[in-house]
Amino acid sequence: MSQPEPTILAPDPDTRTPAFSLPPGTCDSHCHIFGPHARYPYAPGRSYTPHDAPLAAFRALHGKLGVARAVIVNATCHGRDNSVVTDAIAESGGRYLGVANIDESFTDRELERLTEQGIRGCRFTFVRRLGAVPDLAAFQRIVQRIRPLGWHVDLYFEAQDVPDFVPMLRALPVPHVIDHMGGVRAGASHDAAAFAALVELLKTDEQCWMKVTGPERISAAGPPFRDVVPFARALIAAAPDRVLWGTDWPHPNVKLMPNDGDLVDIVPHYTTDPALQQALLVDNPARLYRFA
Repeated sequence: MSQPEPTILAPDPDTRTPAFSLPPGTCDSHCHIFGPHARYPYAPGRSYTPHDAPLAAFRALHGKLGVARAVIVNATCHGRDNSVVTDAIAESGGRYLGVANIDESFTDRELERLTEQGIRGCRFTFVRRLGAVPDLAAFQRIVQRIRPLGWHVDLYFEAQDVPDFVPMLRALPVPHVIDHMGGVRAGASHDAAAFAALVELLKTDEQCWMKVTGPERISAAGPPFRDVVPFARALIAAAPDRVLWGTDWPHPNVKLMPNDGDLVDIVPHYTTDPALQQALLVDNPARLYRFA
């Protein structure tokens, strides 16, 4: 099978060893594996084509950073084929779990099988540039079907849309995890009202979790992304027991490719408290994803 031409940037191949030492048991709660295309073909009709970022490179990255566990999120480029995630989980010796892409075509037995394979939730993308926004009636039906499985929904928004969805999110009967700090933008384009709504939701809704991820997506200043720090601090303060950290490797659809060493070294700028670092990096993901 011929390799399709990538349409997005490749990850930085020279990961810098971070100065900050991640605590034992650290979990990368948002990361991806792409291909290799010859084994895991990219989906027809996808909105982007990545460079292959296979399991071997994924392991090497985490070895360099000091990451012990990972939650692999199936990206839109692989469509509804979750095997790139479940195969990696099967080879991980219990160190990986995953978030799947599903739709209403999945049978109850197929969903149960995904649970057995280490899937803990399903993702819905509300970012228009990545494709059609989910049909909300179908979304609600899927939520009811995953509820008995103990899954959560993983949600990717653009910040300006978050306030419109707050009533729906508060009514969900399953935990909901919001990606990349809700897509807030730092700098002059800061979405102040949307971010305030996001912080209030996180603070007051026990079912809401937040991924303090994607500083390279949010920053207006660029590396080492320090203009993102106030947003991360506000989210951690709102719900220190419901925040998660991750790299988002290999960083699909970013305008400026980060070095993952910088994404580790920003953590002590988010909080210098060892107890909060332990919660963010180790304890919270262990509880949400139910690592053994």
